[in-house]
Amino acid sequence: MSSSPAAVADDSPDLVCHLDSIHGMVDALTSVRWKRHQDVVLEISEHGIVVIVEESGCLQAKVYLKRELFVFYEYTAEGRPRFGMSLDLFVDGLNIFSALGPATVVEIRYPGPDMELVLKTVDFPNGSLYAAIRTRIPDTISWDYNFEPTGNVPISFTVKSAVLKETIEDLEWPGSSIQIVLQPDPPSVTLRGDGHGELQIDFPYYASTDLLIAFQCDRRIAYWYKYKFLRATTSNIPASVLKDNRGSKLTIGRGGMLKIQHLVSVGRPGAPHPHGDNFGQPSRIAYIEFYVKPEEDDTPINDS
Repeated sequence: MSSSPAAVADDSPDLVCHLDSIHGMVDALTSVRWKRHQDVVLEISEHGIVVIVEESGCLQAKVYLKRELFVFYEYTAEGRPRFGMSLDLFVDGLNIFSALGPATVVEIRYPGPDMELVLKTVDFPNGSLYAAIRTRIPDTISWDYNFEPTGNVPISFTVKSAVLKETIEDLEWPGSSIQIVLQPDPPSVTLRGDGHGELQIDFPYYASTDLLIAFQCDRRIAYWYKYKFLRATTSNIPASVLKDNRGSKLTIGRGGMLKIQHLVSVGRPGAPHPHGDNFGQPSRIAYIEFYVKPEEDDTPINDS
């Protein structure tokens, strides 16, 4: 990343957008930052920006940044350009702009003069701050998450995000796996840690709807997942999500593919926005999705 007072070239960029909630964007991107020195692939389109992170062909995360999250969004490219970059530099670069104050608006432009992703202050009273982050041609995503529901009734449950994070941390065991079991009668979810003996955590649906917000299951199903991959899905949930007591949805698809969804608010409280009202700003939500493959030697139960 470099900074310079030089002006940004205006040679027909594919994307120019303005962001007025840098902190919210940092929260969303940090959600998929489970280790140092991660690379991401950005895909841009007329609908918004998708940020994709992958680990060892077993864990994939996506951050969906709809165009409604931005106060201005202009897209002129054909197709859906993709480019790779450092997630660390992207987050650190945005953090530099967030230090300028909550009212700061940042322009995101791609490509810059040398195919960089360009960040620049908009109408800043004390001059201009400019940063350019080097991009690269992305490697092909090495696996297709190919998420398909199992049967006619999707197997899913929604639990408070803070409870999910705490539960996974409580089942920690180096190099271990966690089994997730859903059964319809009585309706419940069990997370069982390998290496802990009899240690398991149960969520009976009717006994505690404050924790297990929603539940949908018509047959017993169970799969094992690597602990380190499950922990990555919750390790950096933003404090704002935990404070707001939001829920995270977990869905088990065909073959045991696990999808975990979080919602992160991207908007300045009280700030006017052309795509949503100021009460809750329903359109200004970033969708975070994780896809986790089950253990290869697992024997599925009732996966049909």
